[in-house]
Amino acid sequence: MDPMYLLTDTWLKNAVLPAILVIVFIETGLLFPILPGDSLLFTGGLLSAGDNAPVSIWVLLPAVMITAFAGDQCAYWIGRAIGPALFHKEDTRFFKKHYVTETHAFFEKHGPKTIILARFVPIVRTFMPVLAGVSKMDYRKFVIFDIVGAILWGGGITVLGYFLGGVEFIKNHVEAIFLLIVFVSILPGIVTVAKRLLNRGSSAQAAPETELAASANEPTH
Repeated sequence: MDPMYLLTDTWLKNAVLPAILVIVFIETGLLFPILPGDSLLFTGGLLSAGDNAPVSIWVLLPAVMITAFAGDQCAYWIGRAIGPALFHKEDTRFFKKHYVTETHAFFEKHGPKTIILARFVPIVRTFMPVLAGVSKMDYRKFVIFDIVGAILWGGGITVLGYFLGGVEFIKNHVEAIFLLIVFVSILPGIVTVAKRLLNRGSSAQAAPETELAASANEPTH
């Protein structure tokens, strides 16, 4: 789904601003992740920098940030609405109630950073606010960091497209660049989890050996 084609070679070329805003809202607020979020914003910024621009950057920037914020708010309240039903749902092979309580604990501890970084990861940015709602993350905290995320993602990528849209490498690899940035940002967390898993594995392996050694030292009768 090439956003440049959508915004310049289809009927959407006559409604660039509404098209961008509708797609952003659907991706962030209506649980439909297979849309060109990052590249769409980048392309919108690129188009706003050209001659006879279909939309002004001064209109596009605030409109995108407000829409991105509104989309996440919608997804959060969808999560709050379906959350109680999940607690009354019987445990199945793929769903267990403790998943929700663990998610709640995760958001209370790591939520702010997660809400911001999730903006830059396709698919994740669609479902993260829903999970925040399901886990009943503190709403005031969610709003504050969601505003930051909407500004950094919606405004940041659009501005990047406006100033650097002519750079071929960046234009062709915008999503990969942001995924790399997010990966580097969460790398310390990945290392910490990996160490815990390794330590847990070592402890589990050492336990049988300790029991075996204790058994060997027991006196025989």
